[in-house]
Amino acid sequence: MGRSVEAVELGGQLASARLVTVTGVGGVGKSRLALHAAEQVQDRFCDGVWLAELSALRDGRLLDHTVAEALGLAGSSVRPPRSALLRQLADREVLLVLDGCEHLVEECAELTDALLRHAPGLSVLATGRRPLEIAGEHVFTLAPMPEDEAVELFTERAAAVLAEPPGPDEAVVELCRRLDGIPLALELAAGRLRVLSVEQIAHRIEDRFRLLASTSRSGLARHQTLRTAIGWSHELCTARERLLWARLSVFAGDFDLEAVEYLCSGEALPADRVLSVLDELVAQSVVVRDTGVGTEGQARYHLLETVREYGAGWLEELGEAEELRRRHRDWYLGLATWCELDWFGPRQPEVAARVEQDLPNVRLALEHSLRSPDDAHIGQYLAATLWFYWIGCGRLAEGQHWLDQALAWDGGHPQTRTKALWVSGLASLVRGQVVKALGLLHECLELSEERGDETAKAYALQMLGVLAVVSDDLPRGKSLLRESLDRFRELGELNALVMLAQVELAMAHAFDGELETARTLCEEARDVSADSGERWVRSYALYLLAYVHMVRDDHARARELSVECLTIKREFHDVLGMTIALEHLAPLTAAEDPGGAAAMLGAADAGWRVVGARRFGSRHFESIAASCRSHLLAELGEEAYEDAYARGRKRGLLAAVDDAVHRGARTGGAARVPFSAAGTGAGTGAGAGAGVARTTQGSAGRLPEPERGPGAETAQPAVPPPTAGADGGQQAG
Repeated sequence: MGRSVEAVELGGQLASARLVTVTGVGGVGKSRLALHAAEQVQDRFCDGVWLAELSALRDGRLLDHTVAEALGLAGSSVRPPRSALLRQLADREVLLVLDGCEHLVEECAELTDALLRHAPGLSVLATGRRPLEIAGEHVFTLAPMPEDEAVELFTERAAAVLAEPPGPDEAVVELCRRLDGIPLALELAAGRLRVLSVEQIAHRIEDRFRLLASTSRSGLARHQTLRTAIGWSHELCTARERLLWARLSVFAGDFDLEAVEYLCSGEALPADRVLSVLDELVAQSVVVRDTGVGTEGQARYHLLETVREYGAGWLEELGEAEELRRRHRDWYLGLATWCELDWFGPRQPEVAARVEQDLPNVRLALEHSLRSPDDAHIGQYLAATLWFYWIGCGRLAEGQHWLDQALAWDGGHPQTRTKALWVSGLASLVRGQVVKALGLLHECLELSEERGDETAKAYALQMLGVLAVVSDDLPRGKSLLRESLDRFRELGELNALVMLAQVELAMAHAFDGELETARTLCEEARDVSADSGERWVRSYALYLLAYVHMVRDDHARARELSVECLTIKREFHDVLGMTIALEHLAPLTAAEDPGGAAAMLGAADAGWRVVGARRFGSRHFESIAASCRSHLLAELGEEAYEDAYARGRKRGLLAAVDDAVHRGARTGGAARVPFSAAGTGAGTGAGAGAGVARTTQGSAGRLPEPERGPGAETAQPAVPPPTAGADGGQQAG
């Protein structure tokens, strides 16, 4: 059952190639597919389809005899079996199926090549865990079953065991997923339903090799248990191939060649041999090369979970498991460090994609680091170093989870703890957990002052300043942010978080009605970010510039800036950024499309629910949505407004952002925007921006100090000189 699409594809290959080899991991269904395809195409071969089953053959010298016997030539000729085969097939149209070639690859390749050269009407369909690698061969790689077909196979086999088999419910789907969609594993698991429920099988699946042992007396010996099926591949590997297989089991998810060469090389497997050994494991279907490529054009590989678990057992037997886990952690620790350094620059999208791609391995590294107090400082450093990903790429809740675990240990390294404290404080702040954020940031301040850690102190002051701004204490917020920026300048710290501090200071000025100061600070931050190729902070500068233009009734420009901000935020999956920018866009579209604006507010509400905050409890953030809501209720009526709002919330944040970006939020902003800045002091201008210097050197040079003039105490430019220090980190990381 199933595999109908693959059978058609395989039949198509047999129409265009004389030799097709079906490859795949043990138990994936190669033999069954080959026989099914052969049955479908048998009418093309007037002299029939013949099957030679080779799995039981151990002596390659008997291959010719075995194939001759399969064609009915045994004992019918005094000629050697090779001569008899060549004579028999010379002028006939035959499909020969060689099933199970992996342990006799050289012998099968030599025989097949000879037969194809001398018998023009012959076609060969071979199966094995690796190709024969002869001229003209087409390789058909059979992947595990897709989820729907795997569930269908399991339920069909379950029906043969139980009078009332389990339906394709969530438990069955999850079990099939954990069995990698391997037909043999699915059939063996279904057989266990005689004595176990689906839930019991799933609970015991970690010991799948003992659990999935067949009691059937029929079928190939190598297919009687899952362990034997996978072990058959293991027996065919060389010592180095077995060693690499075992060491590769330390990865979670997929991986690239550089990681393999670092983790898996050693005395028994030199680094310069890793590639060739990996190539052999791919050829033998032990390692799967992913379709397409990863970031920076790197090929990616993975092990099926069943294959990985088999290798993990051998790794434990070798006594190398702990050492490989440590090396794995160190590799991804280094990756996180470099990604943090690269975050302030033109490679931001690639950095975000790389961490996302390697997230399963990053998680595994975090788990390993947080298993004991001895390594807790490493876990603190790793969790904190990934601040840009947790906060900038929509992983707030997960980031907070790892930071909480890391900070539960003392760690014994104050510098890494202070970094984890201010990063955790920032995450808590964004999620609206004010009390928790205050506690973390004050602990960071105390520890940094005690240890003389000026960098951590500057970041703690920055986060406390932001906390004051969103708590509507604007004077304190401006004071703290100015102090933090002064400290960054003295330290020579320049990175995305420092640039963000300038935008945050601009926000405090904007909320306090000092629009010119806010505009100048934001434009400076925007330009420095643009010069360095940085986009994440730049999008926040665009968000705040849109606010300034909206308050000043330049609605067309405000809408243009909001859409540009949303476009960048969508690239990074920045949930907070998308949420607040969408709430900006709603009043800017309300006049021409009130129903769409109401839907935007609903979608933004869905975004706030994901973040975990409710506009931080800030009246300044609340005023935009509240004013727009009042206008739309009057325009649409309560029932229509609630319907549109509910529709937007149901569709979700990403769908609404995609609509806004693709639509370009259609310009035409002459209509009055339903937004009131009452209570914010907006519109006063304040004239405090005079004397703020502009840079012409981009991120590579020191920005000049401002001239001190009237209002300069509220308009101090906040960009410090550059540094080679880690982005948002304490320079040595």
